[in-house]
Amino acid sequence: MSEKEELRVKKIKDGTVIDHIYAGHALDVLNILGITGHEGYVLSIVMNVPSHLLGRKDIVKIEGRELNPEELDKIALISPRATINIIRDFLVVGKQRVKLPKVMKGILKCANPTCITNSSEPLESIFNIEDEDPQKLRCYFCNRTMNHSDLLKQISAELFSRLNQ
Repeated sequence: MSEKEELRVKKIKDGTVIDHIYAGHALDVLNILGITGHEGYVLSIVMNVPSHLLGRKDIVKIEGRELNPEELDKIALISPRATINIIRDFLVVGKQRVKLPKVMKGILKCANPTCITNSSEPLESIFNIEDEDPQKLRCYFCNRTMNHSDLLKQISAELFSRLNQ
């Protein structure tokens, strides 16, 4: 197929393109970034398109917004093979692949309800990344391990909670 046949969403002038998201997880990426659609950004979401790397993939385009390093870490939790393209004046001026840091602080909640981070103590959660793909994270405080499906359940629960407020 030519590029013209493959283009499904128009190019953006300025913003961020998140490519190579695992198929079916574009909405999870938006959720973990806290993007609800009410912020005023023009969003383009393409799901389940063919990919040489993944078989199928999702793509998210956010016009008028560039992501910060902490947000890239969050995307790596959902889709560790994602690539981020920074667009300015219709040109890709930066491209990088997300990478999980060795330690994640304050982004996730421990799945262990008795973990001290889930009590009234003013502690930020800390997870050591043991494996990137498939993901395995270990809570610094209680040693509980979490995998990719645990992360997705937590993110889905947060989205459901936000929608019901």
